[in-house]
Amino acid sequence: MPRTIALLLSTLMAAMLRAADYVPADYVWTTQSKNASESMPCGGHDIGMNVWVEEGDILFYISQSGWFDENNTLLKAGRWRLSIDGDPFGGNDFRQVLRLDKGDILISGGGTAVTIWADTYCPIVFLSIDARQPVAATLSYESWRYKDRPVTKAECQQCSYKWIVPSDCVTHADRIEAGEHSLTATHHNAQTTVFDFTVAQQRLEALKDSLYNPIGGRKMAVTTTAGKFRLEGTSEGRYASTDYRAWHYRCLPTRKSDIQIALDNGESVTPASPKNAKASKARSEQWWHRFWQRSWIQTDGSNADAARCARNYELFRYMLGCNAYGQWPSKFNGGLFTFDPVYAEAPKEDGTPANPFTPDYRKWGGGTMTAQNQRLVYWPMLKSGDTDMMVAQWETYLRMLPTAVARTRHYWGHDGASFTEQTENFGLPNPAEYGKHPEGSDFGMERNAWLEYEWDTALEFCMMILEAEHYTQGAPDGTATPTDYARYRPLIHQCLRFFDEHYQYLAKQMGSKALTDSGRLVIYPGSGCETYKMAYNPASTIAALRSVASRCPDSPLPVERIPDIPLRVIDGDTCIAPAVAWARIQNTETPQLYPVFPWRLMGLGRDGLGIARNTYLKDPHAVAMRSSKGWKQDNIWAACLGLTDEARRLCTEKLADGPYRFPAFWDPGFDWAPDLNRGGAAMIGLQEMLLQETPDGQLLLFPAWPREWNARFRLHASGGRVVEASITDGIITTAPQLP
Repeated sequence: MPRTIALLLSTLMAAMLRAADYVPADYVWTTQSKNASESMPCGGHDIGMNVWVEEGDILFYISQSGWFDENNTLLKAGRWRLSIDGDPFGGNDFRQVLRLDKGDILISGGGTAVTIWADTYCPIVFLSIDARQPVAATLSYESWRYKDRPVTKAECQQCSYKWIVPSDCVTHADRIEAGEHSLTATHHNAQTTVFDFTVAQQRLEALKDSLYNPIGGRKMAVTTTAGKFRLEGTSEGRYASTDYRAWHYRCLPTRKSDIQIALDNGESVTPASPKNAKASKARSEQWWHRFWQRSWIQTDGSNADAARCARNYELFRYMLGCNAYGQWPSKFNGGLFTFDPVYAEAPKEDGTPANPFTPDYRKWGGGTMTAQNQRLVYWPMLKSGDTDMMVAQWETYLRMLPTAVARTRHYWGHDGASFTEQTENFGLPNPAEYGKHPEGSDFGMERNAWLEYEWDTALEFCMMILEAEHYTQGAPDGTATPTDYARYRPLIHQCLRFFDEHYQYLAKQMGSKALTDSGRLVIYPGSGCETYKMAYNPASTIAALRSVASRCPDSPLPVERIPDIPLRVIDGDTCIAPAVAWARIQNTETPQLYPVFPWRLMGLGRDGLGIARNTYLKDPHAVAMRSSKGWKQDNIWAACLGLTDEARRLCTEKLADGPYRFPAFWDPGFDWAPDLNRGGAAMIGLQEMLLQETPDGQLLLFPAWPREWNARFRLHASGGRVVEASITDGIITTAPQLP
């Protein structure tokens, strides 16, 4: 073949492939916003921004994963304001566009355009101003941490102290240094922090020097560089419920100008910076385009509910992609996209704000992880093909592992990793949730009505690792970043070992037999999530142990030693029991359905489908606790059980527009806004409606999909399979050609 023809064919083929690429639709606003609750997310690498235009000014917050202060509050880096003379955004041609395929926000009007994005390979934010005619502008950095701020009892939920906040608890001031063309704000933690308080509280002083401490002495910084802008002066003001000081930089009329904002969260990793804004833009756009090729869900627009579900699924997946390569996982309680708390919840009855605090505020802590909630953010990344984004969550557990093992050995004298349900980023129980311990009590236990004896949520993250390895095995190039899964084996082994050794230890302490006559463990006292307390062989724990031990190479806990999942009869039908027995009901979770999800021991194409359906439909607690709010996962169970009408109803509620302007910013639910664990549960449920597989790997296409919802999808399955299929009027029109 002549070289010219070959080149033409190659070019044509590349163009055809490019034309077939999936390009998500832009999300567009044509009017300005009222306040930060009407902001739009933007980000990349480990950065999240809230961007909005208010009274002609472009405003945005920046958050970076890992900005933990002395009290373990997850701080924002600050707020920026760009004011362009002449009010170019005040006309009828105003547009604010989230360009998903490019990963940026474009704000335009009056012949002026401003593009905002975060580099996907390093923590740098860029603003690019491009105007038809020269414009003058002012860039302001606004900080509420220009002075020390006492943390009041009312706002102490933002940090690890919660309701036991010391009287002298303070958010310390940043050191702000303004130069002629740049400004740097630094927050440098003291060596003594809430970590030291927690160690002393939990009687671990003898181990203190060997325990993981990510916050003592931590130094975070943000540097704004704007070559065409010159420092003009400072002022003080008030925004929402926060007073602030602003540093103003003035730019003389110009058609083009770039602004660079570099962040440093104190981690040792220093990714390579781009040569300039143009280079950053090119490589970031390329990353986002590849991101959208991994997976997608589309509808034809003929059904409004289906279209809304698919769109909000996509918008939320974008939010998760903004922290793709953070050192720390996306927090369930707002992630990197929290906004002024005064707007997050309705005012009190007397009209006063419910949360008159700084933008650093969120409920349920900054460095505290509630594992039952956190897990839902990461499970959907298997089917979406985003396993490389799961690494931040796994690495967090791996960093905490030595502490979890050390505390187990210190308190009880045996091996294994004891991860509690509300755990700090340094691996110890949250000090407020830890409870009061009289002398002579077990200092390894959380004396907490909701959390006592709840150790099993760490097993879900262990299972994620095993599943991700199963999903990426044999995956074609480009679908996932290679991961060394063997490095996580110690984590999985130690979590299993804890249950084996600790429940034998507890049995001896109580003077009972460690094993039954059949050689099986007795899980007592146990906990069915936070709900069924002082439980005997809870279903959620049994299912967890059986699933992880059966999949884990060289498991230290033989499956034969794990009890059977408890059952009971309701109105003549066999159902899964929450546990063999329990003392009280403390919360509103449904652990009797955990054998369906996350543990996938029962369901479509699996044993026990009838038993699981009976449980969903007849268990009085399961029915009474059913909801689409927050972390509730009834939508997932309905899909996994093939209950299409239920799955559609709950999915439609779960993926409905949130109460703020951006539809994937959901209300606080049980936690904080935007509610990421609601988004994660919603993603999982929609995926399960489209694609499931049996234990032997057979694919189940559209197993709980409504007939009137026309759709097509690309999702991931085990063995590195990328599955594409479509359905029209209830008929599968294309399906994968798989062996």
